[in-house]
Amino acid sequence: MYGSPLTSNARKMMLLGSGELGKEVVLEAQRLGIETIAVDRYENAPAMQVAHHSYTADMLDGAALRRIIEKERPDFIVPEIEAIATETLLELEKEGHRVIPTARAAWLTMDREGIRRLAAETLELPTAPYLFADTLGELRQAAEALGFPCVIKPIMSSSGKGQSVCRSEAELEACWNYAMEGGRAKKQRIIVEGFITFESEITLLTVRSISGTSYCPPIGHVQKDGDYIESWQPHEMTEQQIAQAEAIALRITDELGGYGIYGVELFITKDGVLFSEVSPRPHDTGMVTMATQDLSEFALHVRAILGLPIPTIRLLTPGASHTLKADREANVFRVGGIEEALTVPNTQVRVFGKPETKVGRRMAVALSSASNVEQARDMARKAAESLYIEYGNE
Repeated sequence: MYGSPLTSNARKMMLLGSGELGKEVVLEAQRLGIETIAVDRYENAPAMQVAHHSYTADMLDGAALRRIIEKERPDFIVPEIEAIATETLLELEKEGHRVIPTARAAWLTMDREGIRRLAAETLELPTAPYLFADTLGELRQAAEALGFPCVIKPIMSSSGKGQSVCRSEAELEACWNYAMEGGRAKKQRIIVEGFITFESEITLLTVRSISGTSYCPPIGHVQKDGDYIESWQPHEMTEQQIAQAEAIALRITDELGGYGIYGVELFITKDGVLFSEVSPRPHDTGMVTMATQDLSEFALHVRAILGLPIPTIRLLTPGASHTLKADREANVFRVGGIEEALTVPNTQVRVFGKPETKVGRRMAVALSSASNVEQARDMARKAAESLYIEYGNE
C-alpha cells in the first residue's frame, strides 16, 4: 500500500541523474502514486521539470549527496547516470538505505574497468581482447599488443564521450587526448579494446523482479562515436543467438543482483555473442520500447523497483527510434519541425526539454511503429530529419 505524494506516509523515489531517461522513470513512478525527487549536476534537467522536488549538486560530491538523501529519506535511491559518488552509496546501503538495483552494481558499472574485469576475468564471459593504460606510453604499448584498428575509451564516460577508433600509430596521441577530454571523473585511465568484426550490436534489456528474470525482445542499434543514433525492435536473431545472449545477460545480472532493469550490450559475431557493457538502469536505445511494448523499459524498471509482479513482457508492434542532436552550444534555442514530423503515420516525438545544447547532445527523439522493422526505421528517420534546432542569442 502506498500513501499519497506530499503527505507524511508517501513512498519516495530519488533519482540521481535527471536526464531524458530519468524523466520517463519519474512519470512512471508518479503513475503508481510515488513521490519523486530529481537530483542532477545542472539546474532544470528534464526530470526536474516533472518531479515533486529537485536538487542541484555535484554528483561526485559524496557529502552533498548524503545531505540531500538524509534530508529527504527516500525509500528508493535510483542512480540514473554513471558519474556518481558510488562509495557514498555503498556506505548508505550499509546504513539501511535501498539503492537500485544495488550499490555494488552502481559501483562496479561506474567504470569500464570494474565491469570488464568482472565479466571477463571472474565470470569468464566472452569479450573483446582488452588492456588498460594510464599514460600515452602505456597506450602505445597496448595498441601495439592488440593491433590496429583498436577502440579507445575512458574508463568512465557516458553517451560515447571520449570514445574513438584508432586506426594507426599516428592517431594515438589524438585519441588519448580525446579520451582525456571525454572522461567524466578524475581518473586518467583508459581501456583499449581489440577491434571486433561484428554483424550487429544489440541491447538486451534484462529485468530482475519479484517474478524472476525476464527479457525484452532484442534491440538493434547504430552508434556513432559510441553514442546511439537509432534503434529498432525486434532485432532479427537466430534462436541460438538469442539463447547465448540471454545466458550472458543472466550471468552478469545475477552477479550484480537487485531488482530493476539492466541494459546489457552485446556484439553479434559470426562466431557467437560477445559481452560489451552493462548499465544497471534503463538504456538510451530502449526508448524505442515506448512505441513497441505494452510496458516500456521505464514502466518495467519502476515495477521491478517497487516489488510489483511482471508476468509477461509483450511486444505489440515492431518499431524504431531516431534521435535529434545538437551541433553547437547554445543557451537559447527552439526545437522546430514537430508538426511535419508528426505527419508521419504511427509516430511520436519526445522533446527532452534540456536547458542548453552542446555538440552531439541528444535533444529529442522520434518513435515510429510499423508492420516491420525496416518500415519503422524509415519512418523514424524521416520524422527525425524533419526536426531541427533553431539557435538564438540571449
